[in-house]
Parts: sequence; structure tokens; C-alpha cells
Amino acid sequence: DVQLVESGGGSVMAGGSLRLSCVVSGYTNKRNCLGWLRQAPGKERELLAGLYGGSSWYAASVKGRFTISQSDAENTIYLQMNSLTPDDTATYYCAAAQPGTYCDISREADFRYWGQGTQVTVS
Repeated sequence: DVQLVESGGGSVMAGGSLRLSCVVSGYTNKRNCLGWLRQAPGKERELLAGLYGGSSWYAASVKGRFTISQSDAENTIYLQMNSLTPDDTATYYCAAAQPGTYCDISREADFRYWGQGTQVTVS
């Protein structure tokens, strides 16, 4: 099974930065859609960024502030978050599509596997 474990959340002042990490396991030798989503209390879940090989996609709400990247071994993805505002306060999840299938990095429904989430609080 695909497993994802996030780390790197925490509390930060507005204008600050955080980098989230996510270790992905459970499949090998298959390039796959990977991404980051978030959900704040009382708000809908939001796909923030997606990555497949050298292609990336960002939601308008984070474009220019957040950057998704992947380790050379492709088993860890990152989300560098800059210029954080209180509106970025949420639980952040990394996610993966079903390996070996077609996936669209901008389509939330394609991300079938989720991590446990990490809290980010901006004040």
C-alpha cells in the first residue's frame, strides 16, 4: 500500500516560512502524481500543488509563494511555504495518486492516498 508521512508543520508568524516534508513509500519504479492539500476548520479541502516528474501545478491562492519539489530519490516531496498569512492556517496533507494509472496533478480527485496531516498555524 502507498504510505505517506508528513513532517515540518508548526507555528510561525505572518510573513514567515515553513518547509513541509513527506516521505512516500509502498511503490517503486513508478513515476506518480504527488501533491499537497490543506483543510482549515469550516472550509473545504483545497488542492494546493501537484507534481509529476518535471511538471508542477499550483492553486492561485499559493502560486508564487509555495513551491513543491521532490528529492532526487523521488521518495520525499517538499512544500516550501513563504510569505505565510493567517489564511494559510490549516492541516496540510501530502497525497499520491494510484501508481501506474493516468493522473492529473491539478485534479484533487486523482489523489487517492493521503498522509496523516501536519498542522500549520500562522499568527
